[in-house]
Amino acid sequence: MTVHHHYEPVRAPGAPERMAVIDLDAVAHNVRHIRTLIGDRTFIAVVKADAYGHGMEEVARTVLGSGADMLGVVHVSEALRLRRAGIDAPILAWLHTPNTDFEAALNKSIQLGVSGWDLEAVAEAARATGWQARVHLKIDTGLGRNGSTLEKWPELVQRAAEYEEEGVLHVEGIFSHLAVADEPERAENAEQSDAFARAVGTARAAGLAPKLVHIANTPGTLVAVDNDDPRSVVGNGVRVGLGIYGLSPFEGKTSEDLGLIPAMTVQTFISAVKEVPAGQGVSYGLHYVTEKPTTLAVVPVGYADGVPRVATGGPVRVYPTGSAEPKTYWAVGRIAMDQLVIDLGEPGLADPALGYLGASAVLFGAGEDPRVEEWAEKAGTINYEVVTRISDRIERVYTGGEQNL
Repeated sequence: MTVHHHYEPVRAPGAPERMAVIDLDAVAHNVRHIRTLIGDRTFIAVVKADAYGHGMEEVARTVLGSGADMLGVVHVSEALRLRRAGIDAPILAWLHTPNTDFEAALNKSIQLGVSGWDLEAVAEAARATGWQARVHLKIDTGLGRNGSTLEKWPELVQRAAEYEEEGVLHVEGIFSHLAVADEPERAENAEQSDAFARAVGTARAAGLAPKLVHIANTPGTLVAVDNDDPRSVVGNGVRVGLGIYGLSPFEGKTSEDLGLIPAMTVQTFISAVKEVPAGQGVSYGLHYVTEKPTTLAVVPVGYADGVPRVATGGPVRVYPTGSAEPKTYWAVGRIAMDQLVIDLGEPGLADPALGYLGASAVLFGAGEDPRVEEWAEKAGTINYEVVTRISDRIERVYTGGEQNL
């Protein structure tokens, strides 16, 4: 396993004060590792939501250079952004509204997921542009979001077959989405797989010949590749999002357990250090009060930067510039819009020789740094949300990746 070393940022005028360091070598490693698991299945790398906060363009180039076959986004606007960045790989976008610019999508060779009403809108755009649309029909096998209902599915595939006969579109794929793949023991996984297999059969019976069939997300992929149950339908394509960013979708399994390396490290620098007496309240509401004389340090990130306001107790690893040793501390008191506070645990640590003022402060990363899951636990959420909500007030800094482009 590749060892992920702590990244020490440049300390110079003009360097970022707050940063999310994105290790593109880690992204490349994760893609290559997943590729070894899925074999020759089509690898759809999901880079929606600005690549889960990691930076869509940079991640897209890295995953395509490391073994991914195509890109997945939800919005056509995201796909168009990738095209403007010069990325010409196949892209699938699947969540639309009546305002979606389907003509622009077809003009830029973007494949479109369709669930019902949007089939007619896409066909109309195809007639208007003269481009044959390439669509993936979506069946709702149990998640209850977009996707055709099982009852409406025969009608949808019949209409698609008629449009295909007309020449305005081609059904490139059929797909669905798993609801509880991160809980592999639940019976709904097999039920959804069975429903999906039947839906694919219905489409083929209607004369459609989709070359790509995909239902597995990251957890579905990681479970199915080790599952000999014939009801575990992976299809010939997988859509992997969280896994390419090196994060685990499973409770009780770490990134390392899955052979993955977390790609994002969020860090800043301690902006203030001061000694306080016992009885000192900390932050709004004064929910934390020091029990003894101690030293407080201010970490200049808060909920405007994407750090959850409710995540009191989240870990921060401090790397002093002086003689003090690196150590992990925990956020005390309420997290504010722009800052949070850590208690260093004893008085006397404001001494400049110890190097706490200006020290690197890492909220989460890889290796010896805290894990994003620790922040997610404190916030009562999941790792997906924490990385995705890191705001653009925290500058993205990229390392590695050159050999993958």
